[in-house]
Amino acid sequence: MSRALLPPLTPCWTALLPLLLALALSVPASGAHSCREVKTAFQLRQIGPLKWVPETPGTDVDLLVCKHDGPSCCTRRMEESYRVAVVKETLQNIRSYSYDLKSLLSAHAAAFHDTYQSLFIFSQDHLSSLFESIYAPLSGDISLHISALFSDLSLFIRDPSSNVSVEAAVHRFYDNLFPLVYTRLIYPGAAVDGTEGDELSDCLRMTRQDLNPFGRHALAMSEELGESLRDARALSRAFAVGEELMNGTEMAPLSRECTRALVRMQYCPHCRGLTLIRPCGAFCLNVMRGCLASLSELDMPWRQYVAILEDLTKAVAGEHSLELALLGIRGRVNEAILNARLHGPSLAATVDKVCGQTKTHSVEPTTIKTASTVPDSPTLSTNQSSPPSSEPLGRLSHLRSSLPLKPAKSQKDRSLKQIAREFMNYIGRYRAFFAALPEMLCEGEVVRDEFSCWSGDGVVESYAGRIVGNGVHAQRQNTEVRVRGAEPTLLEMKYRLENFSQEIQETMPGIGFRETWEDLGSGEDASGECDDEDDCQGSGESTSKISLTDSTVTEVMWSAPHKPPVGRSNQGRSEAPPTRPTFTILTILTLSLGLQWTLN
Repeated sequence: MSRALLPPLTPCWTALLPLLLALALSVPASGAHSCREVKTAFQLRQIGPLKWVPETPGTDVDLLVCKHDGPSCCTRRMEESYRVAVVKETLQNIRSYSYDLKSLLSAHAAAFHDTYQSLFIFSQDHLSSLFESIYAPLSGDISLHISALFSDLSLFIRDPSSNVSVEAAVHRFYDNLFPLVYTRLIYPGAAVDGTEGDELSDCLRMTRQDLNPFGRHALAMSEELGESLRDARALSRAFAVGEELMNGTEMAPLSRECTRALVRMQYCPHCRGLTLIRPCGAFCLNVMRGCLASLSELDMPWRQYVAILEDLTKAVAGEHSLELALLGIRGRVNEAILNARLHGPSLAATVDKVCGQTKTHSVEPTTIKTASTVPDSPTLSTNQSSPPSSEPLGRLSHLRSSLPLKPAKSQKDRSLKQIAREFMNYIGRYRAFFAALPEMLCEGEVVRDEFSCWSGDGVVESYAGRIVGNGVHAQRQNTEVRVRGAEPTLLEMKYRLENFSQEIQETMPGIGFRETWEDLGSGEDASGECDDEDDCQGSGESTSKISLTDSTVTEVMWSAPHKPPVGRSNQGRSEAPPTRPTFTILTILTLSLGLQWTLN
């Protein structure tokens, strides 16, 4: 009956049967028990000397990780080389993924800094031109005080750790300005020149805030600059904190348990001659989440940090507040001098009482140039008596219809708002970076569209273990990597990031606040708004909101074609590094603000 179940053997198969049996018996001796493929992979990956790889499988009782029943192509030396190689490969992969984020922060920090410096230089020249063209008798001695003022303002933003005060710098400038204004404009017959070293000048300098010759203009200028520069200083500090964090994460070590799991996942199959098998996706995810458990603890503090970055960027660039505050310095100073001259007689009487009778000598009348020296510019339809800080955009909004704010096609300089828009388009993609990193590391390692994969113990159709979440606490259920606790260095970075966010929110209420962390949007461009000067048409960049979940975060972060952050050429368009404010905006603001404030 059993013979009926077997197919009949043809004469051809009968003749070939002995030959096939001989070949089957010869395979173990020549092919299956050779470590040739293991040696080839060992050489291609440059793991160590080839002499460490045996020619045929054997048994090494000293193996610590890749133990299994049966012969092995690995030795204890090879296993240690695999450990060194896998640590190097994993750290390189982590650095490669964090490189773009680190470059994004450093490049845009430099772009903002360069634009700040250009604004300071432009505003300093703008203020100097006021004294050169209108108040020539003061220009020679005031230049040093102008330089000192802008040097302090620049240092306030450039070095967040400095103890420079915007209010102190502004009041010091007006303290030094008052003796010059009094002795050369209000009381030109005074027997002193208003510089340091004489009793009257020192008295005027020390009593300036009590005498209040400049009205509310000195205080208003201090408040305007203080608010705008405070946001820029906080943004500079936030960039520094982010760069420090990224540098620290690159140096974070991998634990002993992690390296053992990585060797087991990547190289233990080689010991059995399986050099082409790939790890199962869930197995790889468990290993990487266990290895990066401490790094994943940065997820929520990092999301909070990104929200603060976004809000500070909007505060600095929104409504051109910083540009207007710096360009408004000239108008404020001019208004202050005009206020002192207007109240000159009563001011002189008060000075005589406070500082003593002013000695006089005969001088030629001081001639002050009038606003006729200012080039023609459009007339502003606002009340000349209103302070320059009231609704600055409203006062300039009518210029949009008559003068183009959008730069020419060849104009490569960009405003703070354009730099901010570009930065926010990118930083939103990295909001879930630390939560997504394990998935990204597994992206190129796991098996795809195959019927078998490596589970750590053998070849299987699918991984049967439970997939754990991110973070140290979730690793209690991880059977692949034993996590004893958070890595101290990364834990310190987490606390530092949390303290920074808390300090910013305490000193600047509302910054970084979000109702929920599940869907934070994708930055300013998510609204679809685009100002005339932003030149954001035809950019080809998606502005739709993104929800970064564990299953989609890898696709989200890398789906769009990568565009270098700043200063790199893009296909189809070329842009220079954003180092100066838009020239058209500065020209319009200069002409319009200069005309209004000098006519008073």
